[in-house]
Amino acid sequence: GEDVYLASELGRAYVIGSQGTNLNAPDKVAVSLKHYVGYSFPMSGKDRTQAWIPERMLREYFLPMFQTAIAAGAATVMVNSGEVNGIPVHSDRFLLNDILRDELQFKGFVVSDWEDVKRLHTRDRVADSPKEAVRMAVMAGIDMSMVPLDFSFYELLLELVKEGAVPQSRIDEAVGRILKLKFELGLFENPYPNRSLKAKFASAEFTEASLAAARESITLLKNDGVLPLSKSAKVVVTGPMAASLSVLNSGWTITWQGDNEALYPKNKLNIVQALQAKLGAEQVVHVPALASGHAVEMPALTNAINHADVAIVCLGEKAYCETPGNIDNLALEETQLTLAKEIIKTGKPVVLVFLGGRPRLITEVVEGANALVLGYLPGMEGGRALAEVLVGEVNPSGKLPFTYPRHANALMCYDHKPLEAAEGNKYAPLFPFGFGLSYTTFAYRDLKLSHENLPQNAQLQVSIMVKNTGNRAGKEVVPLYVTDLYGSVSRPVKQLKRFAKISLAPAEEQEVKFVLAAEDLSFIGRENKRIIEPGQFKITIGELSQTFTLK
Repeated sequence: GEDVYLASELGRAYVIGSQGTNLNAPDKVAVSLKHYVGYSFPMSGKDRTQAWIPERMLREYFLPMFQTAIAAGAATVMVNSGEVNGIPVHSDRFLLNDILRDELQFKGFVVSDWEDVKRLHTRDRVADSPKEAVRMAVMAGIDMSMVPLDFSFYELLLELVKEGAVPQSRIDEAVGRILKLKFELGLFENPYPNRSLKAKFASAEFTEASLAAARESITLLKNDGVLPLSKSAKVVVTGPMAASLSVLNSGWTITWQGDNEALYPKNKLNIVQALQAKLGAEQVVHVPALASGHAVEMPALTNAINHADVAIVCLGEKAYCETPGNIDNLALEETQLTLAKEIIKTGKPVVLVFLGGRPRLITEVVEGANALVLGYLPGMEGGRALAEVLVGEVNPSGKLPFTYPRHANALMCYDHKPLEAAEGNKYAPLFPFGFGLSYTTFAYRDLKLSHENLPQNAQLQVSIMVKNTGNRAGKEVVPLYVTDLYGSVSRPVKQLKRFAKISLAPAEEQEVKFVLAAEDLSFIGRENKRIIEPGQFKITIGELSQTFTLK
C-alpha cells in the first residue's frame, strides 16, 4: 500500500504473529524485514533499480515501518538490492549502521540479498574487485552474505582479516549476532525441523485461516445492483484468470514465480469451479478466453453470454515476482481490455473480477461494467472466497490499501501535499485510498473529541457512532484521519492514524473509540529530525470532522 501507518501496523502484526514471545517455540520463526530501505521506490518503477529519496522523505515515509517492526522484535533485516541516492545499499554505512543500528536500535543481524555482495563489483562497479566488494559490504554493516553458488565470500573475507583490511572485532560482532539468534531459536539443541508440524500444512485450521483472510480482504469497487448474484442466475465465466490457481497465489508461493499450474493442489478450486460448486455446474458455463492455449472465440462466447443472465470476466496479471514482473505499461494488456469491451457490447450485465498485486489501469472498461471486484492475490482459498462474495454468502468488507489510478500520469497518493492538488490539479483517482463497498450501508454520527485544547502530555480520546442502515449484516472499516492544518514544512492533506473493523447486524449501532497521543501528530521537520509542533489539527472519520489545538 501507500500509507505509512497501515504498512507499519501490518509489519508489527506480522512480526508478532511469526515470532511470538518465544523464538524457541516449535511453531515460530525469525522474520526478516525486507528490503531495507527504499526498495519500493525505484525511479523507473522497475525491480532493483535506483531510488533517489531526500532525507526528509526517507525519514517520513520509508523508515517508520522498519522502526515499528524493529520495536516489535524483528530478528533480521535483508538489504535492498538496489541503490539509494547513488550508493548501493549493500555498501552504505550511513543506512546500515548510522540509521539502522544507532537510530533504530536494531540488534539482530543484517543479511544480503541474493548474490548482491558480488554485484558491488560486477553490476554496480563501486568495487574494483570481488575482494573489495566483500570488504565494502562487511564494513558497511552486512553480517551474513547470501552467496548461492560458492564460498568466495568467506575465502575473500578470511584474506581481508589476515591482511588487516577487516578487523577481527568486526567478524566477532557479526558472528555474535548470528550465534545469538541461533541460540534464541534453539538450533544448537534442536538443529532439525520438527517434522510432526508438517501435518498442520493444509490442515482444516490453516485452510480456514487462509479462507478468512481472503474473505476479509476482497474489495467491491463498483456495483449497480448486479451483485450479489441470484441463486438461480445463469452465469458465463471467462477471461484468462477464470480457471487458474497460480493467479490467485502468484510469486513466492508454490515456486519462485508461482506460475507452474501443474504443481498446485488438485483439490483447490479456481473461480469457475468455486462458482459451479455454489450455483451448480448447469448454471455456470466456462468459456475459455486468453488463457494458456485458448484464443478468443467471440462468436461462441457471445452466444453463451446471450443465453446467460450475467457474464463474469476474470482479468488480471499472470503470476510473477521480482524482475520478471517488470512492466513497461501500467495499463492492463490490450487483449484483456478488448475482451472486456466486446463482452460489454453484448448488453448483458458484466461483472469484472480483477486479480493482481498492483493496480493495473482498467479505466476504459470499468465505466461500462456493472460491477468490479478486486481480489488482489487472495491465496489458495481465493477462488472459494470470491465465489462466496459473488453469490452473497459473504458480504465484502475490504478497503483499498492504495489509491487506484485513473490514468498512467495521475499517480497522486491520498496523503498528497496541498500544492499537488492546486492550480487546477485534482486528486481524482479511479478509486480513492480506503474505498470499498458493501452489500449493506453504514451511517456515521456524533463524532466527539475529549479535548478542544490538548496538552502534549495528554491523550486525545475520539469516539464516533456507526450504524448499519441496510438489511444485511456487514463489516465496516472505520478509519481515523488527521490533518495538520499548519506546519513549518508542508503537511499532507490528511494521514491515516487509526482504524478499526467492526461487525454490525442490520440496524445495529456501535460506538467506536480511538486514542491518540502527541507522538501521532509528529513529523520530520526542517532539520530532518522528528518534531511535535503545537497548532491546529482536524480529525476526520467518514464525512464528519472536528478540530482541536495541540498546546
